[in-house]
Amino acid sequence: MANQQATGARRLINAWAYSMSGFKAAYREEASFRQETLVAIIFIPLGFYLGNGAIEQILLVGSILFVMLVELLNSAIEAVVDRFGGDIHELSGRAKDMGSAAVFIAVVIAILVWGRILWAYFR
Repeated sequence: MANQQATGARRLINAWAYSMSGFKAAYREEASFRQETLVAIIFIPLGFYLGNGAIEQILLVGSILFVMLVELLNSAIEAVVDRFGGDIHELSGRAKDMGSAAVFIAVVIAILVWGRILWAYFR
């Protein structure tokens, strides 16, 4: 549990450490996050290279990071549902399906951003 007494620099250091633990857990436990990390390793530098100016670079890189962000939230939802809902329940399934749908939308956004910018780049 987070140290509720920490303030200032200690609080920031703790927050960073908790975030790193979250990244490690997601990478270790979630195949989809590992796949998205591989995509990010390839596409983030490519986004900086291909982006024509700061706005395009932010859109290209940001859309990849957005997919990873939504995947982390989806994984967190799934972990909580699995922790508290061992039995099959309609609401548990709905929560997991909605998290999955959110990841799908994030991927569609990334494809649209990359597709539109690359279309203009190579046209």
